Amino acid sequence: MDIIEAIQKRKSVRDFTNDKISKATIREILDIAGRAPSALNTQPWEFTVITEEVLDSVRNDVIKIFRAGRKPLSSISKIRWPLDSIYRNRQVGLAKQIYQLLDIKREDNEKRVQWMERGLRFFNAPAAVIICIDQKIDHERVLFDIGAVSQNICLASLHYGLGTCIEDQGVMYPEILRQHCSIPDSKKIIVAIAIGIPNWDYPANNLITPRASADKHITWCGFD
Repeated sequence: MDIIEAIQKRKSVRDFTNDKISKATIREILDIAGRAPSALNTQPWEFTVITEEVLDSVRNDVIKIFRAGRKPLSSISKIRWPLDSIYRNRQVGLAKQIYQLLDIKREDNEKRVQWMERGLRFFNAPAAVIICIDQKIDHERVLFDIGAVSQNICLASLHYGLGTCIEDQGVMYPEILRQHCSIPDSKKIIVAIAIGIPNWDYPANNLITPRASADKHITWCGFD
């Protein structure tokens, strides 16, 4: 698979098979992903990879406190899109596509909660990569770098027949991750990436999200 094909085929995978992913494979992916650009080659990312019993413990404890009504305490501010913007419209459009594929009705609050819990469970992936930075770093200055390494993880995973989903649900309860994964308070938890072999029988994995034409985003200057 060449780089163009990988970019075009990458998608968010929201359900996985139970097949385990070896430590060696994930290490190769992260080693390759580390070639991502970063400001002044600072390479601010740090990875915590969780699987099996540790991942199950994280899932169980997160679901417990979520059902108990505890509000998320994410390490970074949650993005809020302006209500009258194209960005909000795209967000709503994605939700409608997913809910239609999964037959989740607007008034079905129970199924909506179940969908939220799926994200909190890392979409049933056999492994997850938690990306952190040092607390001394202003996270707004390095989010570009974190985005670059995250994309590299997703693209490199395709080479190994794996799917991924970049998700903030996986880090909404950082205290649980710190407890089970020994992530110290000196590290800021930024985002999670679920990784594994996609379950293509799951309806939401058939979703192909639309993209605006490049012409919608380009202002040409100095071209004939």
